[in-house]
Amino acid sequence: TVGPGTVHCTVPFRLCQPVPARPALPKLPAGGPAVARRRWFRHMSLMALCAATAGKYAAKKDITIMTDRPEKRRSEYALIQLLPNMMTIAAICAGLSAIRFGVQGNYTLAVQLILAAAILDGFDGRLARILRSDSKMGAELDSLADFLNFGVASPLVIYYWALQDMRGLGWLAVLVFSVCCVVRLARFNVSTKSEEKVAAKSIYFVGVPSPAGALLAMLPMFISFAFADAPVIPDVLICIHMVVIGLLMISHVPTWSLKAVKISRENVKYFLVGFAFAGAAVLIYAWITLVILCLGYAAMVAWGLVRRKTPEDGV
Repeated sequence: TVGPGTVHCTVPFRLCQPVPARPALPKLPAGGPAVARRRWFRHMSLMALCAATAGKYAAKKDITIMTDRPEKRRSEYALIQLLPNMMTIAAICAGLSAIRFGVQGNYTLAVQLILAAAILDGFDGRLARILRSDSKMGAELDSLADFLNFGVASPLVIYYWALQDMRGLGWLAVLVFSVCCVVRLARFNVSTKSEEKVAAKSIYFVGVPSPAGALLAMLPMFISFAFADAPVIPDVLICIHMVVIGLLMISHVPTWSLKAVKISRENVKYFLVGFAFAGAAVLIYAWITLVILCLGYAAMVAWGLVRRKTPEDGV
């Protein structure tokens, strides 16, 4: 009830409290709420589209957006990921030990160690790519191991075996072979790091690879071990043989590469049988088998000289 100067409330006190004023609503743009909602949704859609585009670009270009801290370098490696580098180190040890046994006159063991280094060299790089543990340091280490094993150990063992009695011609042949080997490895490193050649892998190398060159240079030793009663090979002929092999390493002769060889499903069984036969021959008749393999490879190099077809890619 309301009277002169007094107010009497007949409802509970809490219901008589003054109602707070409603806050003023923001002024909508011209067009009303519907237009505002459409503008708001359009703005949010553009923001989402920009964010998605930036994410795709960052993933494609390998860019991290709004990172507070730089990514930490990997501090731990699985032991199996270090296996390729361990194989390379083992190959280096084998090459150095081959030099030692060559100085001592144990030429058979020295050649066997160089063969072991060649086998390790053939598997360490492929194993690194399979395990995804290849690195720049591993590539440089492998290149240094190749020069030590095939450009230093192999000619030194040949020198201690047959060329020590020659005054200067034998050492000159060793120097020529070593220089050709290091030049070939430098050319290989430059070609692999070059970004200009982006093409499919060729089935040919350019020149004779350094492991094959070392084995071809030791062919006179294989012949001497396989046929002990055969006449001694003249020292001058061994020197000429080493120089020719060294020049073939830095040449542009296309030589067949095993990396790009593919075998059809129908011929796999025949390949496995042939591989087993070759493995047994190497174990039983090691030196004769190596002589045959070297002569077969030399025939392929001669065929490349006849064809004289320069490959587009490959080293």
